[in-house]
Amino acid sequence: MVSTVVHAGFAMLLAAGLLKGAYDRPALAAILVVLVVPEVDSLLGPVMSGAHRTVGHNLVLPAAAALLVYYDTRIRGTSVLRERVADRGVRVIWVALFAHVLAHVFLDWAHLEGVNLLWPLHDGFFRLEGELLYSTADGFVQTFVDVDLDPETGTRQVDAGGTGTTETVHVDNPVEPDPPEELEKQEEIDRRFPIAGRGWRLYLLCLGLFTLAARRLQGRPPADGDREA
Repeated sequence: MVSTVVHAGFAMLLAAGLLKGAYDRPALAAILVVLVVPEVDSLLGPVMSGAHRTVGHNLVLPAAAALLVYYDTRIRGTSVLRERVADRGVRVIWVALFAHVLAHVFLDWAHLEGVNLLWPLHDGFFRLEGELLYSTADGFVQTFVDVDLDPETGTRQVDAGGTGTTETVHVDNPVEPDPPEELEKQEEIDRRFPIAGRGWRLYLLCLGLFTLAARRLQGRPPADGDREA
């Protein structure tokens, strides 16, 4: 699975690019907290089937949060958020939401059994898997979404990478490294806490750390008058 550390590396890159003028330790800490919180859904595994990659790994809840933030900061006459955290804090909130979706949910969407994208509105895991290419023989070809036409009924069947529901899908995690029925049979449970399971994940982690350090050490560019002198 993509580790929380790799998610954090990707979030650092996003924060460095989006938090212009507001990139400091408190802002980065807030973003990392928002990034880590979704992993708490693995603790719900013993009481809810398929909780991991469901409760904290969907697009419905962050979309609802984004609508609330937009309403409070753009539509309401008086913004509760702006009164509490000022304009800078609102920027950090937006970046934290983007980091959660792009650096966490989307990365997990493309790995293992995917994520329960539309929960709680719809119970279904989806995995982003396929390819997009241009062929001189077939033109543009994509296999991420497969549309089939049933020759007997004439109905269209769309496959967007569905892998199952909370009742049938189990994504390994340190709390439940195997399905519950398998854990009951094991005398010793091997709980693994991943850091970087692939080369590209280690690279992404190191790139995020490099960006964080470079942003910290980078000084302000000289003013025009200083350049002339």
